[in-house]
Formats: sequence, C-alpha cells, structure tokens
Amino acid sequence: MSETAPPPDSLLPYDRWTEEAMRGVALRALEHAAEKGLPGEHHFYLTFRTDHPDTKVPGHLKARYPQEMTIVLQHQFWDLKVDRAAQKVSVGLSFGGVPASLVMPFAALIAFWDPHVRVGLRFGEGVAADDAEPNDAAALPPAPEATEAPAPPKQETPAQVVSLDAFRRKPAGRD
Repeated sequence: MSETAPPPDSLLPYDRWTEEAMRGVALRALEHAAEKGLPGEHHFYLTFRTDHPDTKVPGHLKARYPQEMTIVLQHQFWDLKVDRAAQKVSVGLSFGGVPASLVMPFAALIAFWDPHVRVGLRFGEGVAADDAEPNDAAALPPAPEATEAPAPPKQETPAQVVSLDAFRRKPAGRD
C-alpha cells in the first residue's frame, strides 16, 4: 500500500457542515452588532455577490459592482437585521452621502472579516437561488434569544466606502 494514496471519499458532508458553521459564526457576529452595537474597535468587512438573484442593491451600486461588493460596518449604518427565517441580512448605509438599503441572502455572502481581532472567514462563492436545496448549506438553526436591551443608536460620523482592490493579489508577471 502506498503512503501517497489519496484519502477515501467521505460519505459525510464535512465540507457543507464546515461552511454552515463558518456562516453561523459570521451571522452571530452580525446579530450581536444588530442587537448591541459594535463593541470597542470591532468593525466588519462583509463581501457578498451582487449578481445573486435575491440580492437587492440600488441600481447605481449594482452597475459599479456587477459581481461582488464589500461593505464596511463600522461607524454609520442602520437597520442591521439578520432574518434567519428568510435567510437574509439587511442593512442601511450611505454611499457618497446617499442612503441605500442592501439585502443579502445568506447564500450570497462570500467573506466576513473583523480586522480588529484578525478574524476572517471565506465561504463558497454563493449559491444561486435555483441551485439551493431545502435544508441545504444556507439553512441554519435559529439564533438564541437575546437577553439584553439593544445598545443606544450609533454615533453620527460619516461612513467610508473602502475599495479593497489595492489589497488583492495580482497574477504573477503582472504589475
């Protein structure tokens, strides 16, 4: 028997379970922020597919970000909601001083990053609504009930839209 033999195929869906668990961690962080605000210096970068059929973004943002978009939840955002029954996250943000409401299905989320503590999670590239099966990876258990009152409204400071293009890896041989 060879030591280089590939591992046997699993009859258990470990990849899907791992994906569900990672999405669950990101959703719990978003729920915490929705209920109590962001503690200390925590802030979130959330990347999602704008081309997912159930994603809702204003037309000018969809035109600018036709496939994916990263938003920053830090100082000024409102109406952050995680709806596990509908399997969607919604939030209000300002883009260039213009308020916008965004709705992202769980299946459209592809990355979550809290740079304050260097916690980053990357998910699959999202599942098209037609491809999702009932009780599939997007189906998550309900969140525990909140026991504390929500935090006071967030301070009114201008929001910043950050382009992450400068931080993306360039293919070898290109500068």
